[in-house]
Amino acid sequence: MVSRRSFFQGAGALTAAVSAAAVSRVAMAALPEPVMQSKPDTMPPLVPNSGRPYNPVVTLNGWTLPWRMNQGVKEFHLVAEPVVRELAPGMNAHLWGYNGQSPGPTIEVVEGDRVRIFVTNKLPEHTSIHWHGQRLPNGMDGVAGLNQPSIKPGKTFVYEFVARRPGTFMYHPHADEMTQMAMGMMGLWITHPKAKHPLIDEVDRDFCFLLNAFDIDPGAATPKIMTMLDFNLWCWNSRMFPGIDTLNVRKGDKVRIRVGNLTMTNHPIHLHGHEFMVTGTDGGPTSKTSRWPEVTTDIAVGQMRQVDFLADEEGDWAFHCHKSHHTMNAMGHDVPTMIGIDHRQIAKQITKLVPDYMVMGERGMADMGEMEMPLPDNTVPMMTGKGPFGGVEMGGMFSILKVRKDQKPGDYSDPGWYKHPKGEVAFEWTGALPEPARFAAEGGQSMPRQQPSAKTTEVTVRKPTGHSGH
Repeated sequence: MVSRRSFFQGAGALTAAVSAAAVSRVAMAALPEPVMQSKPDTMPPLVPNSGRPYNPVVTLNGWTLPWRMNQGVKEFHLVAEPVVRELAPGMNAHLWGYNGQSPGPTIEVVEGDRVRIFVTNKLPEHTSIHWHGQRLPNGMDGVAGLNQPSIKPGKTFVYEFVARRPGTFMYHPHADEMTQMAMGMMGLWITHPKAKHPLIDEVDRDFCFLLNAFDIDPGAATPKIMTMLDFNLWCWNSRMFPGIDTLNVRKGDKVRIRVGNLTMTNHPIHLHGHEFMVTGTDGGPTSKTSRWPEVTTDIAVGQMRQVDFLADEEGDWAFHCHKSHHTMNAMGHDVPTMIGIDHRQIAKQITKLVPDYMVMGERGMADMGEMEMPLPDNTVPMMTGKGPFGGVEMGGMFSILKVRKDQKPGDYSDPGWYKHPKGEVAFEWTGALPEPARFAAEGGQSMPRQQPSAKTTEVTVRKPTGHSGH
């Protein structure tokens, strides 16, 4: 079992107390120590060392918030504050978040837990927290002005309720939402079932992340909060490809992925190589009669989808939003289309005078990578990432499910690129086609063609006779 201390030493996390100006010494002694995280890496699952046991989740490019037990109550401490988040190597963003990161840490509890969350506000304006999807007392719902006073800068509020039902939920401000959510304030809440549940299967690996988006001009670092639809950075847990970690599993694992959407549009999330079932929403587990095999599920704004599948196909399988503009980085919306026009020389001259100048290549967007255009500081290319066969030409909401038969149980490390068996990679045709190695193993048609019978069948046709008087 991983202790809280060893977990965070291994993760490189830092702990710090809130400032004396925010909370008195007497109150400080009563508060659980807020744990802070500075790295954007995927942290190992936090195995519970107190309270009811459960199978912990792995937050993609995130972490789980530790707690303390206080007379049977599970206590957490969230600190709302400005943070610096690395969206991808080479680009940092100045965001608002919780405990050093955006999104904030995942909170994990068990159905029936009595929960107390201290929220300290280190923002320059008031805030609150809404516990999205939870059943709780009205005064704990977190809508500032309606259910509670707002949390002023430097103040600490307390939320208390019982985790009444299992599922995947979110938390985010309900005060100046347009600003605070656009700046990255959000997090995940997982309530595990307290006993075997008829609609919630046990899984070997349980991943979760939030969909979020920002509008940050090339070379800048702070999101534009007035943007409604024209976002240019599409993220999973405030990370964009190639900065999004891969999901590494063992062949034969039962895998669960929980995805919450706090962007301003829907996202059809698509998995290659496998079929999954939608087994849960933010309303709870779905009935088994409502499930069917899918490879893409559309997640609307403010929704969560939980999908389960059997990882039974080895390989490196793409996992991404199927809106093509959402798998690109830092794309402007006024980029002229120059397909069919050779403008490479003039583009080089223009970029010497106008560094931010950007057009589509004469043969398409991939052409831009060949031009090696200079980028403003703190910006990443639109299409990037290198695979074993060349450029992956993706960005934004894109990652890879890596399935390996030799991945050890509980091992979440990256196994590297998949080594394909002989005859299982698409190739350039230069002549006769060899028989692909897998065809024999995969069998033939499910409905093979019937051979014509040699026996001749004679058919006699009888026509209806007319009736008298007609």
